[in-house]
Amino acid sequence: MVEVDGNVKFYYTIDRTDITKDGGYMILEIDFNSDEAYYVQLCNQIILGIAMDRIREGEALPSVRQMADRIGINMHTVNKAYSVLRQEGFVKLDRRKGAVISLDIDKLRAIQEMREDLGVVLARGVCRGVSREETHRLVDDIFDRFSEGQ
Repeated sequence: MVEVDGNVKFYYTIDRTDITKDGGYMILEIDFNSDEAYYVQLCNQIILGIAMDRIREGEALPSVRQMADRIGINMHTVNKAYSVLRQEGFVKLDRRKGAVISLDIDKLRAIQEMREDLGVVLARGVCRGVSREETHRLVDDIFDRFSEGQ
C-alpha cells in the first residue's frame, strides 16, 4: 500500500511466473479512497492489463481467495469483479483453473459499448471546451499506448 497526497492506493503485482511459463508481471492499482467501487476498479485494471498485453488469453487470474487476501478486500467483491468480466466476455470461469482470460470477440457489440461509453465522456469534454483536435490527439495517444504492448 502506498499513500500519496492523502490517497491510499494498493499496488498489487501479479507474478506471472504463477500464471505463465514466460514470467513477467501485472500491476493492479486499487485506490481505497476512490468513490469508484472496488470491483469496478479491479475489472478496469484487468481489462487494461489485457489491452496492454500484460496478461494474455489463456492465463489464469489468481483465485478469488488469493486476490482478496492479497489486495485486502472482501472475497465477494473479487467474485463480483470476476463475474462482471465473464459477462462482458473477458474471462471464462473454469472449475479447475478458476478465472481464465478468454476474449469473446464480438466486434459489433464492442463498438456499440464504446459508442455509449465514449458518448458521455465526449459530452463532458465538449462542456469543458475540449476541441475535436485535442480529443483526436488524446484518443490516438491512448490507443498507441495499448498498441505498444502487443
